[in-house]
Amino acid sequence: MKGLTLASRLLAAAALYATSFAADLDPIVIKASRGSKFFYKTNGTQFFMKGVAYQRDFSSNGTISGDNKYNDPLADVDGCTRDIPLLQQLQTNTIRVYALDPTADHTKCMQLLQDAGIYLIADLGEPATSINRANPEWNTDLYDRYTAVVDAMQKYSNVLGFFAGNEVSNSANNTVASAFVKAAVRDTKAYISRMKYRSIGVGYATNDDDTRTLLAEYFNCGPAEEAIDFWGYNIYSWCSDSSYHDSKYDLRTEEFSTYSVPAFFAEYGCVQAPRLFTEVDSLFGKNMTPVWSGGIVYMYFQEANGYGLVKVGDDDKATKLGAFSTYSSHIVKADPTGVVSASYNPTNSPKACPTDTLGGSWQANSTLPPTPNEQLCGCMVSNLTCVANDNLKDQTIQDNFDYLCDPGVGDYCGGITANGTDGLYGAYSMCSPQERLSWSFNSFYANQTANNPDNTTPCDFKGAAKKQTPKLADSCKAIVSQAGGLQGTGTVTSAPTGTGSSGGSATSSGAAGSITIPRFDFGMLHLALYVMVAGLVGGGMVLL
Repeated sequence: MKGLTLASRLLAAAALYATSFAADLDPIVIKASRGSKFFYKTNGTQFFMKGVAYQRDFSSNGTISGDNKYNDPLADVDGCTRDIPLLQQLQTNTIRVYALDPTADHTKCMQLLQDAGIYLIADLGEPATSINRANPEWNTDLYDRYTAVVDAMQKYSNVLGFFAGNEVSNSANNTVASAFVKAAVRDTKAYISRMKYRSIGVGYATNDDDTRTLLAEYFNCGPAEEAIDFWGYNIYSWCSDSSYHDSKYDLRTEEFSTYSVPAFFAEYGCVQAPRLFTEVDSLFGKNMTPVWSGGIVYMYFQEANGYGLVKVGDDDKATKLGAFSTYSSHIVKADPTGVVSASYNPTNSPKACPTDTLGGSWQANSTLPPTPNEQLCGCMVSNLTCVANDNLKDQTIQDNFDYLCDPGVGDYCGGITANGTDGLYGAYSMCSPQERLSWSFNSFYANQTANNPDNTTPCDFKGAAKKQTPKLADSCKAIVSQAGGLQGTGTVTSAPTGTGSSGGSATSSGAAGSITIPRFDFGMLHLALYVMVAGLVGGGMVLL
């Protein structure tokens, strides 16, 4: 199995660039009333994903391997030029990318994909800036990251969708994190609408465990503006020479037979030898196509986890592996039969939101965290007397939260605390860690000034805090009033101002996931070094 030569790569590039003025790909749409199928907008035929996960340095099930760095594959024009002809050999019509740099230029790779007839599903997070199951938050740093990716990618017509999270809740004891991911779905959808971008769907990708059914119900329940537009399922139960029954594909298909949004395999392809890919025949066969809209095989690049179809060597040449040929032998025969949009009249409807189930361990409330609002956070901080100093180290912020949020010390975190189980959230719980710490410092300062005259340095905290003259601008009065003043007990109805384009990496001490703030439902926790990659499909989709 020889690697692509320089000459063949140049010829492939020339062929792709020769069609650089090709028309936009036909948008993929979902029929109204929460239909559970994708369609080509122009001719109304059903769309089935023949997808490949396309990103280096990601281990099985989308988790990051090594450190938190990542390579944006759609900013690598040479890599796209090398790989897209091979993706075409695999009949690929969709790729999934887990982390994109919103500041990079993706124009050339996206054009090459479009010319090859390939759509994109992009996860919105990245390893250091995504919702963490150990200490879930939905804050301004995360909002900036997610909306920055939307800003960067919405202009490409072959963006099919966005994932707002990937396997964030993966067991019964961390389902509370789903409330924060669903808030991200809600706010990303609202942002797309407010910015008047083309209608692009947002979804979630889940792993295969005992919470799968409840998670699927939770993300699809409630008002349509809060619910996912589609559902991705990461499943690896078909290994070696398994079967529709032995792999439990039959049970999963039955479970999703009444689902009211499109569902597909966001990852599949068990790595257990021999890797036969016989599940492809079933996924695109008559038993499953009435329910599933195809799937995304894991994965293109060969990494330490052994899931790759192609190995890219130090010389930057791509070599097909045995799995490439095996998978290809099945996917080239996949010819699913679907329905036509004009004759499709969906009748499925969402189920009620799950409550106290799984033996009392279902934790996510249907009341979601507030929408991150940088204007409100800035107004709040400007109205404080005691605030955090700039450029505090993460550990300093953490140590002060551990002290101020300790019930034995006092209630100095109420307005910034988020309880995803009870559905109770302080109005300022979505602000950055630095801004929330300022709120806690000021709460402590006000209490000490009123009740403890012996404390001569109530706004010091070993040099971490400073005093300022509070000033509430006229433009801040309405939104701070909605928030319940400095107490943060109100509900803000004003939409965030501005866009997420200036956000991006969020690498300061306020970066999401770097600080643990105790929540009522978890108590005093320290953040484990565990960071999740986010995303569910959404871009490029038009909702009819």
